[in-house]
Amino acid sequence: MSVRSQSSGPSQPQEAAHRSGFACFVGRPNAGKSTLTNALVGQKVAITANQPQTTRHTVRGIVHREDAQLILVDTPGLHKPRTLLGERLNDVVRTTWAEVDVIGFCLPANEKIGPGDRFIAKELAGIRKSPKVAIVTKTDLVDSKTLAEQLIAIDQLGKELGIEWAEIVPVSATAGKQVDLLADLLIPLLPEGPPLYPEGDLTDEPEQVMVAELIREAALEGVRDELPHSIAVVVEEMLPREDRPADKPLLDIHAYLYIERPSQKGIVIGPQGKRLKEVGIKSRKQIEALLGTPVFLDLHVKVAKDWQRDPKQLRRLGF
Repeated sequence: MSVRSQSSGPSQPQEAAHRSGFACFVGRPNAGKSTLTNALVGQKVAITANQPQTTRHTVRGIVHREDAQLILVDTPGLHKPRTLLGERLNDVVRTTWAEVDVIGFCLPANEKIGPGDRFIAKELAGIRKSPKVAIVTKTDLVDSKTLAEQLIAIDQLGKELGIEWAEIVPVSATAGKQVDLLADLLIPLLPEGPPLYPEGDLTDEPEQVMVAELIREAALEGVRDELPHSIAVVVEEMLPREDRPADKPLLDIHAYLYIERPSQKGIVIGPQGKRLKEVGIKSRKQIEALLGTPVFLDLHVKVAKDWQRDPKQLRRLGF
């Protein structure tokens, strides 16, 4: 005989369980992945530039909500590799895809689906486990007719390759349109579980890596056409200046910008060192905002011959 316990009053609606997990944005280089990460997190955590292939590290941005924690893994763009560095970056991408709870495939609204997108979509079709959300980025750059055509093309692409999109979402990260909606749609696709990071954490990148990324971004500004991928930055040390009063701290940061050929040195340094000085001023402001402390930034340029093709140098430069 089954016995039911008597309830002491009207039953309470069950609270939704907390969800937490990992999402990654994929897409060809310059599809708006880093900008989207920053918009969702609300603070600059991933390097953004108009030059493809600027994100070299798996930078995680963390979106904290009362009912969920969405951890964003920003991978380099998947592309047909021409160098050993390119192959390593592609391996990083595939490994990440296999480990996340949901994949967001970013396709810009202002560019028709091309061979690069198909290359990635075919790879995605082979990943069965993770749900896939198609994200149409840069919607602020097109009219509603172009956007509608792109949405239909993406739906068609999924059908062609046997990908079932969990959602197709148009967003504009720069205009802040539908960014919150995207988070609302990604969260139900995460597993139930407690928060994985303390509240207040926005990224789990070591500070030195983030500082190096900010310097690299500033160094690429204005010379992208000449040196698209040939700059690597290594922060040698970050130390609080000794003998400073507690209310006036200063952080000394010593960093090296590595380039591949001596001829590139002049481009990075500029006439009378003007460019390097600008890089220092721009990145120092961003580093101070990130770390919340005044910074003395010491930059030097070194040549590491053909580092993108040399396994030993790649290791030394952190790839």
